[in-house]
Amino acid sequence: MEQIEKKHPENKKRKRTKVLLSVVASVLLIGLAGALYIYNQVFKPFSLEETAYIYIQPDKGYEQVMKQISEQAPPPSEEIFRILADRMNYPRQVKSGRYAIEPGMTMPDVIRRLRSGQQAPVNLTFNNVRTLEDLAGRISRQLMMDSVTLDTHLHDNERAAAFGFHPETFPVMFIPNTYEVYWNTSIDDLLNRMKREYNAFWNESREEKSRRIGLTPVEVSILASIVEEEATYADEYPVVAGLYLNRLKRGMRLEADPTVKFAVGDFALRRILYRHLEVESPYNTYKNSGLPPGPIRVPSIQAIEGVLAPQQHDYLFMCAKEDLSGRHNFAVTHAEHARNAAAYQRALNERGIY
Repeated sequence: MEQIEKKHPENKKRKRTKVLLSVVASVLLIGLAGALYIYNQVFKPFSLEETAYIYIQPDKGYEQVMKQISEQAPPPSEEIFRILADRMNYPRQVKSGRYAIEPGMTMPDVIRRLRSGQQAPVNLTFNNVRTLEDLAGRISRQLMMDSVTLDTHLHDNERAAAFGFHPETFPVMFIPNTYEVYWNTSIDDLLNRMKREYNAFWNESREEKSRRIGLTPVEVSILASIVEEEATYADEYPVVAGLYLNRLKRGMRLEADPTVKFAVGDFALRRILYRHLEVESPYNTYKNSGLPPGPIRVPSIQAIEGVLAPQQHDYLFMCAKEDLSGRHNFAVTHAEHARNAAAYQRALNERGIY
């Protein structure tokens, strides 16, 4: 009869200990691997080829921010990002603004930036702008501003007066340049900034040049707006400015075609007709003496400098060249101007421009 081996109690205890240790070791290994994975994800840089920008409106909450981040700059792990954001208390500290997520940033870096409100400024530009409506539209496309609201502010008499202007001259306060501005800046803060930039631009040197030609800074900008609309090429700015200053000194009307286009409300006019010259408007310099009540565009710095340093000559008349190059023939006498004008009119007729 086969003898059955009896298991010793100590052997059973050893086996149970081995199994327990094996289970514990497995759990520890899995936990260690999981911890290592999480650690790597937390400090793994965002996979971006270039900087991404997140725009947060004041009325947007945490979920809207997460949606934008997932679309514009997906984190290494959205689940871990959300856990970190919650631990860092960001969902309850969402701040509006424009934020940069740069290549190389980690999830804690991004969350700290968003939570602290450390915005990336916008390079605000508004070159080649004609009307206040255009200006409001250009600015609102770059900042968190409603164009209609901004336009209303720009046309407000009291607001313009508070800065030393009226609605017609308010555009001269905006010196075309590139400015670092926060995306969510308020209209009041923007206007105050533009006034500071205006004051800095009109330093003692420029004010002295302005006095030398007999104009105020505002008048310089008004004349510069006409010069810039008249001259296609910047090298003609000082020549055209000198011509208009000669006419002003002699009490002659400016008779500037661009002011007629402004008065008519059609900058695309290629040919000024007699009926256009008769339009009733304070901006029509064929019917009114002196400068118009305000600029016909926001003049560039180059145009302003052209007026402040006008070329000294005796020209009183100018006419676009008959080659339609955008340049001008200048004349001292009316007879010479009449010949230039006749040549230009023939060129328009030959090309069917009426």
